[in-house]
Amino acid sequence: MSTTPSADRTATGVLRPGGPGQLAGRLVSRVGYGAMQLRRLDGDRRAAVALVRRAVELGVDHVDTAQFYGNGFVNEILREALRPEDDVVIVSKVGADPDPDGPAPLRHAQRPEQLRASVEVNLKTLGREQIPVVNLRRLDTGPGDRAEGDQVVDLDDQLAVMTAMRDEGLIGSIGLSSVTVDVLRRALPAGIACVQNAYSLVARDDEELLDLCLAEGIAWVPFFPLGSEFPGLPKVAEEAAVRAVAQSLGRTPAQVGLAWLLRHAPNVLLIPGTGDADHLEANVAAGAVTFDDAHLAALDAVPSRSLSLD
Repeated sequence: MSTTPSADRTATGVLRPGGPGQLAGRLVSRVGYGAMQLRRLDGDRRAAVALVRRAVELGVDHVDTAQFYGNGFVNEILREALRPEDDVVIVSKVGADPDPDGPAPLRHAQRPEQLRASVEVNLKTLGREQIPVVNLRRLDTGPGDRAEGDQVVDLDDQLAVMTAMRDEGLIGSIGLSSVTVDVLRRALPAGIACVQNAYSLVARDDEELLDLCLAEGIAWVPFFPLGSEFPGLPKVAEEAAVRAVAQSLGRTPAQVGLAWLLRHAPNVLLIPGTGDADHLEANVAAGAVTFDDAHLAALDAVPSRSLSLD
């Protein structure tokens, strides 16, 4: 039975994993779910829907998605799995479009008309009249390539269409992804709800950006929270200090890495992704991990390395 959401519990009455946090003026659990890995279940829609339902049962009430995750498949699963009474905040992103027949599964889509078209197709596949938060995925920083040619678009032109869509009610709030601190400063007058950048215990290049978000009341939602998926780049679970703390606490290195992020700054919201129910439960349980001073000192001393592929 649904209950009135409170600081400690979701709309479905479940204790919030990781405690409460703020996202676009909404109270949410600090541990959410990144839905990208659902695309791996495209041969078993029932399992994909069940995984999303399990996340809600565990107290997840904000989900990160995009139309280019599985060429719309992930959005369709969320549409089928999520119910109005779950009161889940859906966060999507624009700046790239699916390209299933191309050399890569997505292509850049940075121009204003492309951003609008991306929002419209997200609305269609999600089955919604408004997306609560939409992140503008730029290509200013972090792993991956950079914009070229007509995909090099001025931030002001992009924010103009994003704010217009917000005024029209198509989106509720604007977020940013893969941006520098200077870009965020330029964007602040538009009203920014969250920032998604690559950030983890082993890759803390964006500490200044995180501090700015904290000062401005902006949620910090790191992707690659356990280090990069790209070969040769740092991974949290490979750090000796992380493994030692995990063994001491009877937790996994991944849980330690996620819990460190929650402890590091109060505006951090997590969106770890998985296509496996056991892994989902382990990620959510990271919200309950605590450290003593010695553990925290050992983790804070882990060196930071760049996630850039440049």
